[in-house]
Amino acid sequence: MWRGLYTAATGMITESYRTDVIANNLANANTTSYKRDDAVSSDFEPMLMHRIDDLSRRDRDVTTFKGFSLYNNAPVIGELGMGSKVDEIATDFSQGAFQTTGNPLDLAIMGDGYFMVNTPQGQRYTRDGNFYRAANGRLVNVNGYNVLDDRGRPIVIPDEAASIIVGPNGNVTADGNPVAQIGLFTFEGGNRVMFKQGNNLFRPNGNPRRLNATGEIQQGILERSNTNVVSEMVNMIANYRAYEANSKAVVTQDSMLEKSVSEVGRNM
Repeated sequence: MWRGLYTAATGMITESYRTDVIANNLANANTTSYKRDDAVSSDFEPMLMHRIDDLSRRDRDVTTFKGFSLYNNAPVIGELGMGSKVDEIATDFSQGAFQTTGNPLDLAIMGDGYFMVNTPQGQRYTRDGNFYRAANGRLVNVNGYNVLDDRGRPIVIPDEAASIIVGPNGNVTADGNPVAQIGLFTFEGGNRVMFKQGNNLFRPNGNPRRLNATGEIQQGILERSNTNVVSEMVNMIANYRAYEANSKAVVTQDSMLEKSVSEVGRNM
């Protein structure tokens, strides 16, 4: 009974983590270029169950009963699950839908690649191209971090610029004059080495080699979140039912344990 109680409890903990992940996806359904997460779960090492002769006495030769042997050839019943756990929170890097805004400083990446921004923690990477021109002329993101060019330098747009054009390769021109080339990068190992930091930023795990990305920049467009609200709501309902089933199993196991202690123990 204790084993069943713990197994059901681990299922509740796993589904609770999964609920948090789904809720975060739904909360960011309208966040520019947000990448949804999945809670990847796995089972604890299962236990192989064998049948034993509970009615036999020690002085009884159980091997004479249809070839049954308590120690060598006990019939296999099957595997008994020992509970579940969350292995990792995996990010879905599939591209979101594009939304046309007409703003010349709204940029979307078609294909692979990340913009590079300078943060207090160092250089970080994002696919959120919702950029602005700051008072000092520098190109910044929504958090005020400088957007960097292909050499890791801030991008300054002239005050008098009336027309700003950003090419597919990141070349920025103001009134026909070259200004900078927006850095577009990826890393050796691809998206597998990228981890979320918060504020729609990513950082590479370890020290992988930085590469120039092959994606193209689309001007006047933003990449939307790849969260599908309907799918996430369906997952939320299924997750709730799994949590409820595990909670009922905990209550049942607790009731059986209480009965065995109060009644079976009294009759012995």
